[in-house]
Amino acid sequence: MNFPIYCCGSQSLEEDTSFEGLSCIAEEEQSMLDAFLLSQWEDRMWKGCFRYDVTTSEIKVIAGKMKFFSQLNEAQITDHLAKSEGTLPAWDHFVFDGMKHPEELLFCLAGSKKAKSELIHVASVPDSAILVIINVTPVEYGHVYLVPCTSNRRYQHLDARTVEMVTRIAAEINNHSFRVFYNCYRPNCSDVYFQACYFSDPLPVEFRPVDTLLSGGRRGIHICSVIDYPIKTISFQTTRNLKIMAVAISEICSHLEEKNVQYNLMISDSGKKIFLFLQQPFAASHAISAWECGGYFLFKNRYEFDEVTEDAMLKRLSCFSLNDNDFEAVKQLCCSIASKFDI
Repeated sequence: MNFPIYCCGSQSLEEDTSFEGLSCIAEEEQSMLDAFLLSQWEDRMWKGCFRYDVTTSEIKVIAGKMKFFSQLNEAQITDHLAKSEGTLPAWDHFVFDGMKHPEELLFCLAGSKKAKSELIHVASVPDSAILVIINVTPVEYGHVYLVPCTSNRRYQHLDARTVEMVTRIAAEINNHSFRVFYNCYRPNCSDVYFQACYFSDPLPVEFRPVDTLLSGGRRGIHICSVIDYPIKTISFQTTRNLKIMAVAISEICSHLEEKNVQYNLMISDSGKKIFLFLQQPFAASHAISAWECGGYFLFKNRYEFDEVTEDAMLKRLSCFSLNDNDFEAVKQLCCSIASKFDI
């Protein structure tokens, strides 16, 4: 099967290098990957591949100090993965439940031995790649799935290379509106995939004060706990090394899964910052998405949208949050793992 392939240069995929020099474009200029992703997504929008026009959804800021966002989207499917009604026998190795038609696959991303990134308009799918697939029930503009696969199989575990590659995508896109999300609803029970989309404004969690847990050393991993926020949250930030932060995050997530702890990730600031949202250990089928953890809520009912209050959303987030004692243990775990690389 032939598709467009965006090959990420080897500079930060295989070498111990910093974010400095990762992209030679200025922040005000649009990157090649950003332009290509949006052009492909908009092409599918004009072709009618989406179930609705997300640009017509009503959005408001909920009154209160948190400045939570609420969106009225009566067509949105609340389940984190839309179940496919049909099958695509020829695509068995690549298809996952959110995909019905071949045209929903926009392109693939893969590593390259070349120093600089390049776009190959027609090529076969490489052995290890990330499939970029539209979400036909988008939450925001440019909403896509990022699905890692290797040897025609989906990934079963969140490993360091996957975290690094997805973080590299955010860095290559180089658009501060772009966010990447990962939801670990059932540890060790589902395939790995990410979601990504563009938000016109930073999410509320990004404005909250923080308490420093670990200052970045030579490796530059800076860890903070977000304070005065209803769901327990830890932020990781680096200005030096993407690979090291990815290794640390993947190891932390592996330990959380071993303890059956539900968690979410949000990658922002062009890959330089990762938020870890901590939910209660898995007990039932209930969990909340990473964008909800970040302060962006969806409503399918006009009455609920009109009547929503900050207190109600604070209560919603709090009831899913990890308890104080377990949060202290997770903070110690994060610092212990990150400090191994922070030399």
